[in-house]
Amino acid sequence: MSHDIPTAARPAPDRKPDPSDRTRNPSERKQNPSDRKHGPYPAPGPPAPQAPAALHPSGLVTLLLGAALPMIDFFVVNVAFPSIESDLGASPAALEMVVAGYAVAYASLLVLGGRLGDALGRRRLFLWGVAAFGATSLACGFAPGVWWLTAARAAQGAASAMMFPQVLATIQATSEGRARSRAIGLFGSVGGISVVTGQVLGGVLVAADLGGTGWRAIFLINVPVVLVILAIGARTVPESRSESPARGDTAGTVLLACGLIALLLPLTEGRAAGWPWWSIALLGAAALLAYSFFAVERREERAGRSPLLPPSLLREPGVRRGLLIGAPVFLGFSSFMFESALLLQQGLRYGALKAGLTLVLMGLAQFAASVRAPRLTERFGAGRVLVLSAVAQGTGLGALLLALFVQWPGLPPVALAPALLLCGLGQGLQFPTYYRILLSGVPAARAGAGSGLAATAQQAGFALGVAALGSLFLALTPQYGMREALAAVLALQACGLLALVVTGVRMPRTVG
Repeated sequence: MSHDIPTAARPAPDRKPDPSDRTRNPSERKQNPSDRKHGPYPAPGPPAPQAPAALHPSGLVTLLLGAALPMIDFFVVNVAFPSIESDLGASPAALEMVVAGYAVAYASLLVLGGRLGDALGRRRLFLWGVAAFGATSLACGFAPGVWWLTAARAAQGAASAMMFPQVLATIQATSEGRARSRAIGLFGSVGGISVVTGQVLGGVLVAADLGGTGWRAIFLINVPVVLVILAIGARTVPESRSESPARGDTAGTVLLACGLIALLLPLTEGRAAGWPWWSIALLGAAALLAYSFFAVERREERAGRSPLLPPSLLREPGVRRGLLIGAPVFLGFSSFMFESALLLQQGLRYGALKAGLTLVLMGLAQFAASVRAPRLTERFGAGRVLVLSAVAQGTGLGALLLALFVQWPGLPPVALAPALLLCGLGQGLQFPTYYRILLSGVPAARAGAGSGLAATAQQAGFALGVAALGSLFLALTPQYGMREALAAVLALQACGLLALVVTGVRMPRTVG
């Protein structure tokens, strides 16, 4: 049995003592091959990975500000629609593409952005994404035409997909215990705050017409915010990365993006163009691309690689239930925000600032409900909370239509307040409940893939809601009027809410 005695004090039997051993530090002494093989100095191995530095409050604030930028930008553009329409000569269908293009790029690249952060470093990808977001905001602010703006918005969505996934991943990797719970809670509340901020900020900036910039200010204001995030984030956000990052799924990413574009382009532009042959062909191509996407993902998963969205997750009952819940929630929410912006400014003749302030109460209610949703779910179960959310929102939509039909078109904002309050409460309960139900059906070892699926489904739902229900609203408005068109679309949304009630009633109490 050998003892851990320094070799310098006990010469090895297979060589003569080196006189310098008496004075040399053992850690600095040269070793012969027998020392390295049998002695107490083992051969050096690969360095152990360093744990990332702890996340401090200043770094957390920087990350949360970065997370808010993509959400604010989704909502801020709604208030500026009439100004963009008059300044660029944009058709209503083109305005749909301004919203949908952003959401398509965001949805298609969200999972890829998370994987790049795992491999290259999350702080690095976060800062790159922030810088790209600033550059694309400049491109949006100086857009000479509506299709330039649409392309710049798509690039802005791609930048958001690079930046946003790093926020929650960095929080998970650089904090623990109560600090992590608090940080995740703050991250969850960013969505509700962003709704309020986007609506108010858009109205204020368009109404102020800073330097004659008009609607362009809603994009140009991002640039100084980006510079602040870059300056502070480089010093306060700790670097982290995955020890075994998943490889990218290029084929899946390309097929998903092409499939969404092939579906959304005819839905938004086909109606205005009289449904030409290319729109029908694209719808057929969308079905083919969807089949190809799932075939590629299935092949990647069977080969032991890392598909963008693993098809086997769809076999989990909780995942299927979550996606079923998310469809009416996200399609209804994005289309409602699109339609309400046009209704308030073009139907009720509100100015941009007045329209933005009218929606503040809904945003505040959504924020408050999203904060309370986890506690309500623990007490009553996810199914009952889902039923409550659908009833609250459905009552709000009914109250909104009642107010519109009673006082149209001279309807003051205060008359809309009760309806918008109920809608906000319902929406605020739905978003966290969706994530809770879907992710509860995902095995712990596949939490990353489940989170990517949940976020991608949300953004794709946002894009489809504007393209499908928004197009229906625009198609019905010329013949029946804006109020009646909104009633038809909200009736479809109410059917989705009824499906939520049925799903919630049938759901086991312990789910989620």
